Amino acid sequence: MGANFEMASKAGTRNAVTSNEDSFEALFSAEYGRVAGIANRVLADPHEAEDVAQEVFIDFNRLHSASAPYAAAWLYRAAAHKALNRVRGRRRREKRELSQAMDEGARTMDPQHMLEVSEDRRHVRQALARLAPKPATVLVLRASGLSYAEVAQALGVGIGQIGTLLRRAEAALRKEVIRGTSL
Repeated sequence: MGANFEMASKAGTRNAVTSNEDSFEALFSAEYGRVAGIANRVLADPHEAEDVAQEVFIDFNRLHSASAPYAAAWLYRAAAHKALNRVRGRRRREKRELSQAMDEGARTMDPQHMLEVSEDRRHVRQALARLAPKPATVLVLRASGLSYAEVAQALGVGIGQIGTLLRRAEAALRKEVIRGTSL
C-alpha cells in the first residue's frame, strides 16, 4: 500500500509541475505580445522592450501562479513600471555621464589636477578592494548607474535595504580611504 501511495504522489507532483508549466506557457503565449508592446511604447526600442518583457515574465513566474486571475493585469503593470524604471535610469545615467564629461573636460587642461584625480582614483580603488564583497558590490553597482531596485535585485535583497547598505558602504569606504592615505 505504501508503494502505491508513493507512486500516486509522485505522479500527482509530476502532473502538477506539467500543469503549472502548461499554464505558464499558455499565459506567456497569450500575453507576451501585449507585455512587450507596453514596454515598447515606453522605451521606443523593440529589443529593450523584449528584454523587459522577459524580465517581467521571469519575475511573475517566480512570484505567482500562472493561473492567478490577476496575471494579465500584474504583467501589464509590471511591464509599464519596469520600462519606466529603465527610462528613468537611462536619463539619470546620461545626465550623470554628461556632467562628468563636462567636469573632466574642464579639468583636462591642468596636468597637476589630472595627476591629483588619478591619484585619488587609485586610493579609492585600493580602498574598495579592501572592503568586504557586499559593501563593495553595492558601491560599484550604484556608481555604475543602477537604480536602487536594480541593485536590490542584483544582490537579492529588498529595495528598502539598499539605502542603508549604501550609507554603511560609503562610510566604510571613507574609513578605508582615510586609512590608506594616512599609511
